[in-house]
Amino acid sequence: MDPLAAAALSLFLCLCYLTLLFTWRQRHRKSKMPPGPTPLPFIGNLLQVNTSDMRHSFSKKYGPVYTIHLGPRRIVVLCGYDAVKEALADQAEDFSGRGEQHPPSLFFRFLGVAFSNGERTKQLRRFSLMTLRNFGLGRRPIEERILEEAHFLLEALRSTKGEAFDPTYMLSRTVSNVISSIIFGNRFDYEDPEFLSLLNMMLKTLRFTATSWGQVNSRHHFSSRCPQHEAFKHLLGLEEFVARKVKANQETLDPNSPRDFIDSFLVKMEQEKENPSSEFFLKNLVFTTLNIFFAGTETVSTTLRYAFLILLKYPEIEEKLHEEIDRVIGRHRSPNMDDRAQMPYTEAVIHEMQRYIDVLPNGLARRVIRDTQFRGYTIPKVQSLLLVPGISQPLSTFCGPLQPNTPPVWVGKRPK
Repeated sequence: MDPLAAAALSLFLCLCYLTLLFTWRQRHRKSKMPPGPTPLPFIGNLLQVNTSDMRHSFSKKYGPVYTIHLGPRRIVVLCGYDAVKEALADQAEDFSGRGEQHPPSLFFRFLGVAFSNGERTKQLRRFSLMTLRNFGLGRRPIEERILEEAHFLLEALRSTKGEAFDPTYMLSRTVSNVISSIIFGNRFDYEDPEFLSLLNMMLKTLRFTATSWGQVNSRHHFSSRCPQHEAFKHLLGLEEFVARKVKANQETLDPNSPRDFIDSFLVKMEQEKENPSSEFFLKNLVFTTLNIFFAGTETVSTTLRYAFLILLKYPEIEEKLHEEIDRVIGRHRSPNMDDRAQMPYTEAVIHEMQRYIDVLPNGLARRVIRDTQFRGYTIPKVQSLLLVPGISQPLSTFCGPLQPNTPPVWVGKRPK
């Protein structure tokens, strides 16, 4: 390239950058947004964000409330217990909206129970909770399904014959089958290739979502060159699986005897087909079912996986657990919920694991539903998203790290 042309091009690019920077700073000052690092054009603060420690990425410099940019997306981050409590408890109505969680938000398009807002969320959430309870969630019937699946897990563990193995998919299969029996009406065989493919697609989608690039709002996600392309391909595969299940249920539906969550939703669709404002339509059924399938699989299985790792590190805790289990349950029967009152140490360990692991430190994204004043800043409606990291981490201030001798927080008293 001609030196003069190269110099002219460099000057032009510098001017573009300075113009963008100046425009952003002017908007930033006028809107009284929380402070934050200066974003680069197109990529924002992607190169600066530490996704493994979002809580401390910028809070030391900018305080517990700051603004970052992931690509073109502007996000307000609240760090620490006090800021989160003030937003979600003291100003709960203002912060009640669901934010965008990429790539799922781009895929679900505010349909389904997990990524919707307003009246849609209320209707779907109310129906989902009621239906899941009707099929035993949180009550005795679900205990029987869990025990049945636990026996399948034990058989799978015995089949390893003491050899080292990766428990990721084994735990996912077990946990997923419990929720599958409610939403699909049946469990899957552990070696079912379709089932294994579903779990693989879920795991890969979640892993990509946890990265900085996963949070970029890309309009070209169906292009094979886009980093989000693979995640969208996996989500599409999951949607197609659920759609096939829904179609099969439609063909064999008995409105007087719903077999599972899908049947119940189909019955509700028929009841409200004349209601133009009803949220019970086919796309919401597919996406709500997929939301529950996701939520009922990965969070629990990930918690179990990390809990086993921690028990390997603290064999003293594992030994005390075994002592209590052998004393209360023995080795010749399955546990049941009646044993809970006699096993305070086991319950203490479970609660302490959940606190210590903090499997969803950032939670789901939120947004403000109106222009909101918060700690002297103005957070505008819709355009500004709210990320809520580390809500359980500050408990370590009061509880301390995981203790190898006794979990001091819960032993001897029922947690509230």
